[in-house]
Amino acid sequence: MRIPPDVSEWLNLLFRWFHVFAGIMWVGSTYYFTWLDGRFQQAEREAGEGKEAAEVWMVHSGGFYVVNKKKTPGARELHWFRWEALLTWLSGAFLLVLLYYLGGGMVDVGVRDISVRTAVLFGVGMIVAGGFVYDVLLRTPLARNEKAFAAVAYAVVVGAAYLSTRVLSGRAAFLHVGATMGTIMVANVWMHILPAQRRMIAAAREGRTPDARDAALAKLRSKHNTFMAVPVVFTMISNHYPVSTYGHEHNWLILSGLVLLGWVAAKIIRRA
Repeated sequence: MRIPPDVSEWLNLLFRWFHVFAGIMWVGSTYYFTWLDGRFQQAEREAGEGKEAAEVWMVHSGGFYVVNKKKTPGARELHWFRWEALLTWLSGAFLLVLLYYLGGGMVDVGVRDISVRTAVLFGVGMIVAGGFVYDVLLRTPLARNEKAFAAVAYAVVVGAAYLSTRVLSGRAAFLHVGATMGTIMVANVWMHILPAQRRMIAAAREGRTPDARDAALAKLRSKHNTFMAVPVVFTMISNHYPVSTYGHEHNWLILSGLVLLGWVAAKIIRRA
């Protein structure tokens, strides 16, 4: 299916604009709550066990804001932060199809002379396989050891970077590594974090003690999302730097190194 160039360009502009803005809202809310949770953890350590966490005071625009943390939901309306993730992913998926699957950006005959159909199947398979491998790893004892999990996950990322740059065009390879992590992130939100939160809320409102495993699951996957967000943003902008990134002869090493750099940056941001 061929889309007229002027229509394709307008769709590209509008959906990229939407995608970037939705991503700003998603990443912004993710890191805001990460920062907020860090402040409460610090307050809880200072107050000692068994005491209520201190309030967190903030100033913004023309007012002062105070937030406190509760173990159970109150009677008032709960505000969920979920649509930003889904809208970011949906608009990103649309752009991936428009610019790569239909736009002819998947194949570089200098890398591998394959059909567009084969390249698309490889790209979609990589995204699906990445999510499957991530979920399998989280169901192993590795999930209880942060450093070991990170080491194995990084080895998988390096393998994906190497393999994809040997099959797809460099630009498409970078985007598919990012799309894989972005898909894992949105699946974490909609398939794991939100259901766990709903179970916790239902238990609290029925007078039961929420399952601590649900809280741990939601927190762990949310934490992983904060680490994946920085590399995903890099892959989104990497197409502007073909000489330094995807067009380089060692592009898979550059991608692997910048993913690691993104994780280090996320670690620093989480501690800020």
